[in-house]
Amino acid sequence: DKEVRAIFLRLFAQLFQGYRSCLQLIRIHAEPVIHFHKAAFLGQRGLIENDFLTKVLNGMAFAGFVSERGPPFRTCDLFDELVAFEVERIKAEEGNPPKMIKHVRELAEQLFKNENPNPHIAFQKVPRPTEGSHLRVHVLPFPRINEGRVQELLQEGLARSQGAPSATRGDKKCVVPAGPPVGMFI
Repeated sequence: DKEVRAIFLRLFAQLFQGYRSCLQLIRIHAEPVIHFHKAAFLGQRGLIENDFLTKVLNGMAFAGFVSERGPPFRTCDLFDELVAFEVERIKAEEGNPPKMIKHVRELAEQLFKNENPNPHIAFQKVPRPTEGSHLRVHVLPFPRINEGRVQELLQEGLARSQGAPSATRGDKKCVVPAGPPVGMFI
C-alpha cells in the first residue's frame, strides 16, 4: 500500500516539478487569493501542446491542490520536500530500476512512519467471549463519570470554538521550499 502511494508521490512530484515558481499571490481581496499561471508553467516546460497535462491543470482537483499547497507559509510535508529537493534524484534514477525501487521503498517507509509515529504502542487483543457467556449473569456496574474531567473537556471545547488556542500541540508552520525553477526541467 505505501509503496504504491510512494510511486504516485514520485509521479506527481515529477508532473508538478517547479509549480511553486508559477504561483501568484493576489492581495487585492480581503482574503489573499492564490493563482496558478498555467501558461507560464506549460510554456517553461515546453508542454503547451500536451493535452493530458493541460486537462490536469484545468481540473478541480488541481485547483484544490493549488489552494491547499499554495500558501508560502504553512506546514510542510513529504511532497514538498520531494518537489523541492529530490526532483534531480528522481530524474537520475529513470534509467536505473534498482535505484528507483530503493527510493520508492524509502518513501514508503517515510509514509509508514508518518502514519505510525510511535511503533511501540502495543494493541491488546480482546478475547472472544466463550460459548454460553451471554447466559451468565455477571453485569458489572457502570463506572462513575469524573465530573472534573467532563468540565475540563467542556471548557476546552468552548475555548476552541471561540478561537482561543487549545492545549494540544499544533503542526509547526514553516516557509515552504520553492525548489528549482521550472525552466531547469526542459
